[in-house]
Amino acid sequence: MSIDLAGKTALITGASGELGRVMARTLAQSGADIIIHYFSNLAKAESVRQEVEQLGRRAFVISADISSLDSVLQMRDTLQSEFKLPEIVIANAVSQYSWTTVLEQDPADYLDQFNSTVLQAVHLSKAFVPHMIQQQGGRIVAINTESSMQNFPTQSAYVAGKRGMDGVYRVLAKEIGEHQITVNQVAPGWTISERDRNNNTEHSESYEQSVPLKRRGTDQEIANVVAFLASDLASFITGAYVPVSGGNVMPSI
Repeated sequence: MSIDLAGKTALITGASGELGRVMARTLAQSGADIIIHYFSNLAKAESVRQEVEQLGRRAFVISADISSLDSVLQMRDTLQSEFKLPEIVIANAVSQYSWTTVLEQDPADYLDQFNSTVLQAVHLSKAFVPHMIQQQGGRIVAINTESSMQNFPTQSAYVAGKRGMDGVYRVLAKEIGEHQITVNQVAPGWTISERDRNNNTEHSESYEQSVPLKRRGTDQEIANVVAFLASDLASFITGAYVPVSGGNVMPSI
C-alpha cells in the first residue's frame, strides 16, 4: 500500500515557505502536479517549482493575497485558463507577527490573523469547492497548530485565528461531505525545518521534555500526514483535527 496521487493536482498556499516546500515535494513524489502559491517571495517559489519539475511533475507558480476574495478568485480564474483547477487544496499560508501578551498585542495583529486563517478558509472554499462538487470529490487539508489546544501566554492572536479557522472547516466538512469531499486539519507541534537545520537550532531540551516522544517533529513528518489525508487512503476521514506533535497535545473524547 502506498500513497498514490497520480493524476491529481494540488494547490498549496504558502508553498514557498519552510513547511510548504516540503509538502510540495512530498505530494509531487506521490504523483501530484503542484500549484505553488506564494504572496511575495517569487524566488523561493521558483525554487520549489524546480524541485517539483525535477521529480517529473508539472508545476505552476502563482501569487495571490489569500486574505482578499478578489485575489483568490483571480487566482482561480488564472488556473482555470492557464493550468488546471485543483482536486486537492492545502491551506498552509499564514501571516507572521511578533507574539506578546493580550494587554500588549496590537489589535491589528488579531485582524491580520483572522484574515490569513479564517478568511483564507472562506476564500479558498468559495473559489475551489464548486469545482470539487462538480467532480463529486476532493480534498481540503488545512494546517492548524498544537497551540490551539495549549493556549499559552503570548499566543492569543495566533490561537484566536486558528481556532476560528477550525470552526469554519468543521462546518464545511458537514456541508460538503455528501459530495465526497473531505475536510481535515493537521496540527503540527514545534517543527524542525530547514532553517533549524541550517542554524543548528533543532533541539530545545525544555520543549522536548514536555513531549511524550521526547523530541521535536520534522517538516517531513508533517508533510507525510498531509499527503495521507490528501489521498484515497483517507477517503472516510473528514472533520478531523489531527495533531502531529509527538503526543504533546491529545484531543479528548
